[in-house]
Amino acid sequence: MNAFHRISNDPNQELTVAEINGEIVGTFQVSFIQYLTHQGGLRAQIEAVRVHSAYRGTGIGTQLFSYAINRAKEKGCSMVQLTTDKKRPRAIQFYETLGFVATHEGMKCKL
Repeated sequence: MNAFHRISNDPNQELTVAEINGEIVGTFQVSFIQYLTHQGGLRAQIEAVRVHSAYRGTGIGTQLFSYAINRAKEKGCSMVQLTTDKKRPRAIQFYETLGFVATHEGMKCKL
């Protein structure tokens, strides 16, 4: 089964597509993660945020994040988190304007 079907069939995942007049202008994925800290609460992990290049700077990204954060609140999440590449300073600045704070240093180990 391909990744799209696995994700779309998982109740802890949401894929969102934003359209204007039938044209796809943005997408993102939210994963709802149960964790042990914070009294076993839920957190939302936002991934794969994309805005069509013709629509960047028009507020679509802000609207996508507003929607994602509201979905997290509706699901009872105590936190919303994301990761971004350190080589994307404009993206980091955008996330900071939305209230995100770089509180941890992330690490990866490719398998």
